[in-house]
Amino acid sequence: MTTRQSFDKALADLQQDVLRMASVVEKSIFDAVKSLATQDPILAGEIIEGDDVVDEMRFQIEDKIIKIIATQQPMAKDLRILITGIRIIISLERMADHSVDIARVTMCLAEQKLIKPLVGITAMAKLAQQMVKDGLDAYVNNDPEKAREMCAADDEVDHIYHQTFKHLVSFMKKDPDTIGQATYLLFVARFLERIADHATNIGEAVIFQATGEWKELN
Repeated sequence: MTTRQSFDKALADLQQDVLRMASVVEKSIFDAVKSLATQDPILAGEIIEGDDVVDEMRFQIEDKIIKIIATQQPMAKDLRILITGIRIIISLERMADHSVDIARVTMCLAEQKLIKPLVGITAMAKLAQQMVKDGLDAYVNNDPEKAREMCAADDEVDHIYHQTFKHLVSFMKKDPDTIGQATYLLFVARFLERIADHATNIGEAVIFQATGEWKELN
């Protein structure tokens, strides 16, 4: 195997590592919202315990990237691929942290009847999850246009967040007894809004990988 072939294999292996981490994080987001909707503290506990796995994956991928940079001295496009990998795993790790935050809210509300159906929160979660999927598809295919389209969905997440915020505040105004739970649900909506922001960061990284230019899309 030539040096270039060996390097290309290392980059391909890196991409697969990133995708494996992303798969774990996507499931964590899904399960976190599910745990809240079903008020399942056991599932919430599994999400919290599983965060160590995501952290370890991030450290292993970072270590691999650092070793590639140190030993191969990549230039131009290859270096952009490695930088993009670092940015993506950082965003994924932060998404996983927010999944844990949602799971902790589940723990706090597990014994309470929900004051309202989680319509807005569920819609935000679905959009954020789709953004993550589309961002990773753009990453695999090195597709900046798909990345831009994905980032545009963040506006819809923001819109639903603001609507959910207004609805929950109105609950608190009408019935002070709902303030505690409504506050927790506001936190969840904010965590999902931040997950979408991190998905947008992935899109920005993909655009950088493809074009060499940073585009602020959040």
